[in-house]
Amino acid sequence: MRITEIPIYREIMPPTLCEASPGTLKAYLARSFTTLVEAKISERYHVLKNPSGRAMNAEELASNALNCDYLFVSATEQVSRSVFETLAGSLKAVATLSAGFNHVDIDTARAYGVAVFNAPGVLTDACAEIAMLLILNAARRAHEGEALVRSGNWPGWAPTQLLGLGLVGKRLGILGMGRIGQAVADRARSFGIHVHYHNRQPLPPGSEKGAVYHGAPESLLGVSDIFLITAPGTPDLAGFLNRQRIELLPPNAIVVNIARGEMIDDDALIEALTTKKVFAAGLDVFDHEPDIDPRYRTLENVFLTPHIGSATEDTRNAMGLILLDGLHAFETGQVARNRVC
Repeated sequence: MRITEIPIYREIMPPTLCEASPGTLKAYLARSFTTLVEAKISERYHVLKNPSGRAMNAEELASNALNCDYLFVSATEQVSRSVFETLAGSLKAVATLSAGFNHVDIDTARAYGVAVFNAPGVLTDACAEIAMLLILNAARRAHEGEALVRSGNWPGWAPTQLLGLGLVGKRLGILGMGRIGQAVADRARSFGIHVHYHNRQPLPPGSEKGAVYHGAPESLLGVSDIFLITAPGTPDLAGFLNRQRIELLPPNAIVVNIARGEMIDDDALIEALTTKKVFAAGLDVFDHEPDIDPRYRTLENVFLTPHIGSATEDTRNAMGLILLDGLHAFETGQVARNRVC
């Protein structure tokens, strides 16, 4: 049974979370968080905040966070070696409002004795919802349909107008069957979709729920009427979906990415979308975002969203609160379940 994580997290929040005196420690908030989370941070710490609201580069981040004990960041900030070097002697912990932490130089954090905390386990439902949104919109040509209605040129219903792909009986291939992949699989089954997946290791038999394991990603691609990338971003997966692998997909396949933009070779996918080798794509993440490949904007068979996989208020609140939970454990000598190093 899938666990709805956010309410459970609220139940286990330590009662002492907001009892520390404000001003005891100094924290730098590199991006705006939700009102609730910022209020909780301010109750505990003396807060300095990035007034611009935009993402800062490493030099700006280090300069603005001088003499701070804690650094609150998001996935848009590169907490590089230079940041740790500049803040050495004062920085005690980095808390990132993200499940992934490849934007933080973990080796350097360890070398300088800086603790790093992330926000795992609370993004599952929101990200699974976005995956289904992208699958449905790509399959049913939602971008084209909305554009037609908004244009004022819709001539009315017609028997062959904007024919899309039905989902019943389709095979969903999930690259990365972790929490999010399994949550998408649960939702997809209710649409009559058959689930296939690739992980480094197969799931325990009780967790597969009928999903078919493929030991090699190439085998998975061959059966993926809908190919979904939910795998964590690792260097070996950069450029994973290239021309050779796209050729393995069945005709009229749909490609969906909610993981990392760099896992897709943009030239290869755009070529496949243009030639209709790939029927459509749904993309929430992009290489070099927000400076995405401009050709995506010209393609009618791509449904684009601006990296909003975890963008619900409940989820972002839970992400911020789990960071404070980790820092509370850090301050009181306890083991934090979300401490990376």
